Amino acid sequence: MSSSKPEQNYNNHKQFVPIVHFFLMPLSLVTAIGSLVYAGLQIAGGNAVFASLLLLFLSIMMLLLILVSRSVGLKVQDRVIRTEEDLRHYKLTGRWIDPSLTIPQLIALRFASDEEFPPLCEQAVKENLKPDAIKRSIRSWRADHQRV
Repeated sequence: MSSSKPEQNYNNHKQFVPIVHFFLMPLSLVTAIGSLVYAGLQIAGGNAVFASLLLLFLSIMMLLLILVSRSVGLKVQDRVIRTEEDLRHYKLTGRWIDPSLTIPQLIALRFASDEEFPPLCEQAVKENLKPDAIKRSIRSWRADHQRV
């Protein structure tokens, strides 16, 4: 059975949401900076500042809303990954995963094949492996095309 997605590995596993990463974030940042400059010019020129401050506050709120909504979505994904990997570990070993594993470690471990997963979990705990080191040590990559 062939997949329409390319095989995932360490070099191509990062995913971006183009509308958020390449459009909304840069545009909201430019808008916030532009409104800050405009408010500064209005204040320096002795002009009425209500509209410029309103624009500044709205653009800052927009930027914060984008950042917070992205953060909340990722936190939910992190919790789901913790649950999935805990259940996978239990299914493979009959034991729950070591609770000392951090969320970043578990996010990295999810890419390990079922054969590599339990020993790599143990190694990550014993050696306190960083997520990047975990990903680099995976020989048989298990794709996750759903994380964003």
